[in-house]
Amino acid sequence: MERPRAPMWPRRRLLQALAAAGAVPPGAWAWSGELMRRPLVFPRDHGSHPDTQTEWWYLTGWLQAASRLFGFQVTFFRSRIPAAQGLRSRLAARQLLFAHAAVTDVAAGRLTHDQRTMRWNGRDAEPGAEPAPATAHTADTHVRIRDWSLQRGPDESYRAQVPSRDFALDLTATPTQALLLQGEAGWSRKGPDPRQASFYYSQPQLRVAGRLVLNGQALAAEGRGWLDHEWSEALLHPEAVGWDWIGMNLDDGSSLTAFQLRRADGSALWAGGSHRPATLAQHAAPVRPFGPQDVAFEPRRHWSSPRTAVRYPVDWRVRTPVGVFEVRAVVDDQELDSRPSTGAIYWEGLSELRAADGRVLGRGYLELTGYGRAIRF
Repeated sequence: MERPRAPMWPRRRLLQALAAAGAVPPGAWAWSGELMRRPLVFPRDHGSHPDTQTEWWYLTGWLQAASRLFGFQVTFFRSRIPAAQGLRSRLAARQLLFAHAAVTDVAAGRLTHDQRTMRWNGRDAEPGAEPAPATAHTADTHVRIRDWSLQRGPDESYRAQVPSRDFALDLTATPTQALLLQGEAGWSRKGPDPRQASFYYSQPQLRVAGRLVLNGQALAAEGRGWLDHEWSEALLHPEAVGWDWIGMNLDDGSSLTAFQLRRADGSALWAGGSHRPATLAQHAAPVRPFGPQDVAFEPRRHWSSPRTAVRYPVDWRVRTPVGVFEVRAVVDDQELDSRPSTGAIYWEGLSELRAADGRVLGRGYLELTGYGRAIRF
């Protein structure tokens, strides 16, 4: 949910890491206030919200290229630095933009990833002006850090372009269903305090097609994707040290979201999610939101990273009001080291959703944060 997703993470540790590195001035961590609940308005709310503290656009999914299966992640993060808002210098870090991208080669059992970081002045470019090297447009989704970008087109599809040294993605993700507003009409609680909330919507069941370059080989690929867009002012509850989240596209056209915030002893501090059954024609089926008592995560198997020694639960049993499911990583080693950008080490990867009897029901992404050490915001 820089995933919770509204308020947590890797995505939230970045300010702490930047402060330690001296990248922003002292006092930049004062939060500007409580997020005011309102109806979401589109296409405006596809764009950035630079007056809020934290925001991200998160595109994940799976690709089939001939007989090979891949997972992919493209995430852009925006963080507002309150203490820098009054600075006049064009070099002032009023906003910081980050991006993470990764490809999982299932057959090779390997994840390849990269990251970008750049400051942004927090303003849309003037008409006719030269494009800024980094930007997050306010009118619609268009986030960019140099040659990495995610942009929503007039046909409502998203194009992700990520050229990197070890891999490249050029993908178009086209909606096949209506937007899914998470929580209560897009207002998503993230803790027992009502102020711990975010605006949050998803676009599940995206039809994805394009080109993947890996190990110098260009592959035509297609598959399914999931997009989250979330923004918030809220701090997490002080007892929260980590986050577990799934976003799953089921083969029957339905979608499942579930998450929990964890205390240091592994117990759930807060939980939530949603289920939407398959849609009929172009009409959206009703979304069933989950409350904090509706969701339970039970770890079933762990994997320890040979690089960081962090131990992650990569297989889960997840109980929801619409069923009990198994979530299994398709590759154990999908750990991302983002210390050069957000300062965090976390696990995020392609996983299968299975019924209790082992039948594969769909695929999606699992995110695990806070296992290396407690995350402080």
